[in-house]
Amino acid sequence: AKDEDRISGGERMKELEILLNRRWILKSEDKELYYRVRDAVGEIRKYVTDKLGCQIIDNSLLIKLEKIPVIPEQFMGIGQFSSKEEYVYLCILLMFLEDKDAQEQFVLSQLTEYMTAVMPGEITDWTVYTNRRRLIRVLRYVVGQGMVTVTDGTDDLFMDDVSGEVLYENTGASKYFMRNFTKDIMHYTCAADFMESDWYEVDEDRGFARRHRVYKRLLFAPAMYREDGSEEDFEYLKYYRRRLMEDLEQMFDCHIHIHRGSAYFLSGEECRIGAVFPGNNSLADILLLCFGEIRKKIENKEWNLRQDEMCVVDKVNFEALICKVKKQYGSGFSKLYREMPEGEFVRTVIDEMTRFMFVKSEEDTQQVRVCPLAGKLKGGYPEDYLGGDKDESKMAGK
Repeated sequence: AKDEDRISGGERMKELEILLNRRWILKSEDKELYYRVRDAVGEIRKYVTDKLGCQIIDNSLLIKLEKIPVIPEQFMGIGQFSSKEEYVYLCILLMFLEDKDAQEQFVLSQLTEYMTAVMPGEITDWTVYTNRRRLIRVLRYVVGQGMVTVTDGTDDLFMDDVSGEVLYENTGASKYFMRNFTKDIMHYTCAADFMESDWYEVDEDRGFARRHRVYKRLLFAPAMYREDGSEEDFEYLKYYRRRLMEDLEQMFDCHIHIHRGSAYFLSGEECRIGAVFPGNNSLADILLLCFGEIRKKIENKEWNLRQDEMCVVDKVNFEALICKVKKQYGSGFSKLYREMPEGEFVRTVIDEMTRFMFVKSEEDTQQVRVCPLAGKLKGGYPEDYLGGDKDESKMAGK
């Protein structure tokens, strides 16, 4: 990369990190930050267009970096949602807001009537408590994202009774929540069509698409695995390894690790991009203990590594390992995890491992793929730990 294409100075790096770390920056919520980032948008746009192929939306309402992943991962969903119906409600709500002007108000009953008209049936039967609860969860999410504000009333009234009313105000930000497509999507028949459209009419021979994919995969996900996506992506890492490492490590406080079957963007102390692992919490400690036991299994040849650095084990055996960790080290866990039923404990641990791409569950074969990222971290208690109630701060990551 040419020097003039790089963003210079720590401040510019921080402003790019802010855009990477947030959905958007709303002028109405943080005017000072909005103007600070807007001053840097020109230089940031050069970088993200060249390296990531990402677009920046910049207007009088907000600034947003469009972060479209190469490979959709489970953790990329909306964490507050627990059902497919909530995503349906969100899409219909966005349709409803599309016809509203900024600062235009509406009451909850207007929304529910619109949703019933668009999608009649059980899903919009508001006498059903589950439906009301799901809709409120969606509304709380859009309020938290700054797409609407509560002007009067409380959604608890609707949660308790279908006649409960709340007065909302549209901010106008919802028009920028969904991505824009350059093609008509009405003929798409599967999820893969949406991903392929990102590389439509891109000159593959010049390597733009391949470079964009590699940078996105490193920045937008905890790990980049050879078995996922295009084999060309790892060919890019092979040939441009040094240039990529220098570029990213100059731009961010990070280290780039590239292995035979995987690659990682490891954040430094000053880097603030997304969630990090291990966090300062008990669940992270439990995962580190599990990784230590997994490493023992592999080192003792009880579990075998494949050529791509993956380790495939039966789900029953993997769950047994987690139960063993709880039994062996549980007295040092926080009260929540000490007293958690075994089945719930196992599900919680596997869900967290999946979220950070340490493992992948294969429901059809009842197997678990342990990914190479799980081999980069482990933790253990001090040698003088005797199994009594210990302070959680004694967890020592290695």
